[in-house]
Amino acid sequence: MIYRGAVTGYLDRLAELLREAHGLPPDHVAATVADLAAHLAQAGGADPQDAFGPVDAFARRLAPSGTSAADEHLETWRWLADTYVDEHLMNRFGDEGWEAERVDPLGRFVTHRDPERPRRWEYRRELITGGGERLGERLARDGWEPCGSWVVYAWFKREKAVGAGPAPAPPEPPPVPRRPTFPGRRRGYVLMGGAMALVAAVVVAASTGTAFGVGLAVGLLVGAPVTAWAVRARRR
Repeated sequence: MIYRGAVTGYLDRLAELLREAHGLPPDHVAATVADLAAHLAQAGGADPQDAFGPVDAFARRLAPSGTSAADEHLETWRWLADTYVDEHLMNRFGDEGWEAERVDPLGRFVTHRDPERPRRWEYRRELITGGGERLGERLARDGWEPCGSWVVYAWFKREKAVGAGPAPAPPEPPPVPRRPTFPGRRRGYVLMGGAMALVAAVVVAASTGTAFGVGLAVGLLVGAPVTAWAVRARRR
């Protein structure tokens, strides 16, 4: 059993390291620690040492490379998106000056921007199917460099001036977005409705002995209104 004091001690030490050793802004540190606490709670009170590793090493992984107290003018933003919208959003935010550095242990894109001298970035996502080193070498010839990976995906970035000639910097970069998560809602709802229909088809066919097609029809009748309700609720 993991005691609350052990979790609190780990997170307090992590916050201290991020603020003092790596110079991250207090509000950013507080948001990061809150996300990690929620992640541990969802995991049923997992041991932070097992989930994240030694606190000193984890703090270095969470802090942008080379970040110090002298870099406090840099804006840092962590955000999450699924594979339906991630590449589109990365390029959209890259036009606003956000440079992706890596993907953190929670699967979020760690990005930063210099509000005084922003640069435009473009991104691409690749599926890692073996030979990841050869993929990186091939893309490097066109100026692409890795900026994170997660399970079977890898993301690459390059400054827009590399591929399309000089690109003017955003004259007045938009403020740091407050939204941390960008799900691909429409496709997600379609998949949810399809999954509900398939499950209902199997259950109906197995319990009544009817044909699978009949069960699928019943599943569609059930899944469609539930999916429509979820879409309306999400919009509200």
